[in-house]
Amino acid sequence: MAMGLVCLAWGQFDPGQPVPKAFPDRAALAYVVAAFMVAAGAAIEWRRTAARAAAALAAYYALIVVVLLNGRVVLAHPSEYGAYSGAAEQLAIAAGALIVYAAKARIDPALAARLTRAGQLAFGVCALLFGGAHFVYMNLTVPLVPKWLPPSQVFWAYATGAAHIAAGLAILTGVRARLAAILLTVMFAAFTPLVHIPLLLADPSGFTTWTENALNLALTGAAWVVADSLARPGRKPLAPNIPPSRGKGHA
Repeated sequence: MAMGLVCLAWGQFDPGQPVPKAFPDRAALAYVVAAFMVAAGAAIEWRRTAARAAAALAAYYALIVVVLLNGRVVLAHPSEYGAYSGAAEQLAIAAGALIVYAAKARIDPALAARLTRAGQLAFGVCALLFGGAHFVYMNLTVPLVPKWLPPSQVFWAYATGAAHIAAGLAILTGVRARLAAILLTVMFAAFTPLVHIPLLLADPSGFTTWTENALNLALTGAAWVVADSLARPGRKPLAPNIPPSRGKGHA
């Protein structure tokens, strides 16, 4: 919803949704897409509409944003790491939406489990790419760290990159996966007051700073969804929302 509201206010596409400049009626389409994100984000908050809204968001982000839009960027710049990490930001949102759909839709439990695992694996790969971006673009990562944060900006640039990679490996392998996803959620949440809000205060009229704040909020939510979908120690994951049996003797 935050991303959609920002795009509505500026009448532009989110930078992570690189629609070609020459696309017909691009300006009008930007408003339509922004309205869709707001509506789908609102609908996912309601139990009766959560599954359909999550399915719509998962399909839009996976097929349109990741495959068609960011896929075009990757093909045009196959040697640039940023093309892959940028696509990963959008794929992570699709992964979170897929997991929400699996938990809320009235579908076969086995299918729900497969969809949930697919979302977890996709998010794990995204975390690896996020961590790699810290190292590849260390010159851009270091200045984002607050200067007052001990021991140094360089330390935290490397530490957060390593934390992303460790979390991604944990989610992919299932070793301490829930703990890793929880800590990743906390780290994403910490980025808002430490990095993104200061940038916003320094440039309150900048479209990019607003979209980066909204993106970080979405990634925090996606990481939280992944953490919640992973089994707690000694417990099974929450069961999907399946319809009651209508066999003889049941309501």
